[in-house]
Amino acid sequence: MTDPETGPVTADDLDEAVRLAIGTLRHAPAGGWDERAGSLEWTCWETVEHLADDLFAYAAQLGLDIPPLDGYVPFALDKRSPDGPGNTIHADPGAGPAGLLQVLQSCGALLSAMVRTAPADARAHHGFGAADAEGSAAMGIVETLVHTHDLAEGLGLAWAPPAGICARVLARLFPDAPLDTDPWTTLLWATGRADLPGRPRLTAWRWYSAPR
Repeated sequence: MTDPETGPVTADDLDEAVRLAIGTLRHAPAGGWDERAGSLEWTCWETVEHLADDLFAYAAQLGLDIPPLDGYVPFALDKRSPDGPGNTIHADPGAGPAGLLQVLQSCGALLSAMVRTAPADARAHHGFGAADAEGSAAMGIVETLVHTHDLAEGLGLAWAPPAGICARVLARLFPDAPLDTDPWTTLLWATGRADLPGRPRLTAWRWYSAPR
């Protein structure tokens, strides 16, 4: 029997991560979207756009018959503010926070659909290793979980995702992470956002997205 804590990362896991993130962010105070997202330099609005852009980009990388394995699909990137992220995906400010979260949900659904339909031998370029569909789902989940953490700090919200999803993405992307610590705290530690007893906080980090 597959251990649910270390089993494969699935599109269902991604769907749940995005659903829970949006459910949390819907409680954001109306005036909070211009605040910084935790330790990031971006506003909370910019951080959601960045997250949506990540999910879209991972889906796009899986969508080609002959994907570029030495670079990303060349969508144009645009910054809406000098210090903001460079994104392909932007939300219409006139649609407000509800529209912003619709953009996020749509991009999550695009990645889930690609994960479900991509062939087993599909590979998508990433600087941390060419990922298969499972790796792409795991990357999308990590982006969703940790950026929702950043957003929750900036917006004053509580956020604690399921331990099982955290454990599965740790097993897939962070093979050197400890196995005897709380999975969510460990994922925050692995992405430079938390301390673990007896271990220094990371000032640089990466995942390993290539299949092993």
